[in-house]
Amino acid sequence: MYLKTLSLRQFRNYQDQQVEFTAAKTILVGNNAQGKSNLLEAVELLATLRSHRMTRDRDLVQEGEAIAQINATLERQTGVSDLTLTLRRNGRRSVALNGESIRRQIDFLGVLNAVQFSSLDLELVRGGPEGRRNWLDTLLIQLEPVYAHILQQYNHVLRQRNAFLKKNQDGLNPSYPLTALDTQHTELAVWDAQLATTGTRVIRRRDRAIQRLAPIATAWHASISGSTEILQIKYLPNIPLEDNHPEEVQQAFLAKIQQRTVAEMHQGTTLVGPHRDEIELTINQTPARQYGSQGQQRTLVLALKLAELQLIEEVVKEPPLLLLDDVLAELDLSRQNQLLDAIQDRFQTLITTTHLGSFDSQWLKSSQILFVKGGEIIPNY
Repeated sequence: MYLKTLSLRQFRNYQDQQVEFTAAKTILVGNNAQGKSNLLEAVELLATLRSHRMTRDRDLVQEGEAIAQINATLERQTGVSDLTLTLRRNGRRSVALNGESIRRQIDFLGVLNAVQFSSLDLELVRGGPEGRRNWLDTLLIQLEPVYAHILQQYNHVLRQRNAFLKKNQDGLNPSYPLTALDTQHTELAVWDAQLATTGTRVIRRRDRAIQRLAPIATAWHASISGSTEILQIKYLPNIPLEDNHPEEVQQAFLAKIQQRTVAEMHQGTTLVGPHRDEIELTINQTPARQYGSQGQQRTLVLALKLAELQLIEEVVKEPPLLLLDDVLAELDLSRQNQLLDAIQDRFQTLITTTHLGSFDSQWLKSSQILFVKGGEIIPNY
């Protein structure tokens, strides 16, 4: 797939900007806080309807404006598509494909595929489990767009169940009338069943994705590290997972909820479910988070990102876009070369950098170079 044009209106610090991509590799050069990352974020939003930098749409709309719009023309083997994402300060976003509004945003996903790699991704190893869950969920949305709906359903049930637990935090107090306790237990059982049903769908898909991704990442890691280290990725669901059969997962889910009911009622929050999953990353059977040096952690994240690219390409049958946000500065020369060699002209790549010193002359000759300053893009003539 090839991104031909991108248009930003009132998005972040861009007032009205059109970009035409004329090479497989585009290097965006500029000082910090000029808008380089914002451009990559716009592409990421078209691919996943998510931003790894912001959770609220109002933060993406230019100050003083009501709406922001991102338009793109994308060429795929199946033809050319025009994508439009409209963001509103009040949070009501809308999407259109080839000029026609799409009611279900899930139908917009999967048109453009992209892998984002930024310096923030180093937190995948160093940070807490929430970052690793978000990373896996974002990958899954691209592999299987329906997953966005499944995750949304689970989070909706989780919020409702948490609200119920909070409201009835003393619900097991024996001094309560029996009828009130019976009503609470009945309502909680309804939420338990819904949580187990929606949560099972999340768990099974996460498990399948890691089963496919792990061997690819291990192979990339061996290649980058010269086979001196072995990377293992394991999915550690919050629910015991003997196998991936839906009935078994659901039964295990309900059994664990029942074990933790008293603690949940006491704490007023849900303690069981995929919102507490972990993805374990180990190097030579030692947790990378505790043991890995900065260099090892960077090698690991690089292997993960190359594995994402390969897996998406295998699933969608076309190479996705690669978005490299100021990441070359975080990698030493050897890892930079590994990354640049893996890319070649196979993936359309957008790279942000503060200077061109990281690139050899061959790369610079074959790349489109654009300068970014104060929310404006100036071609390099």
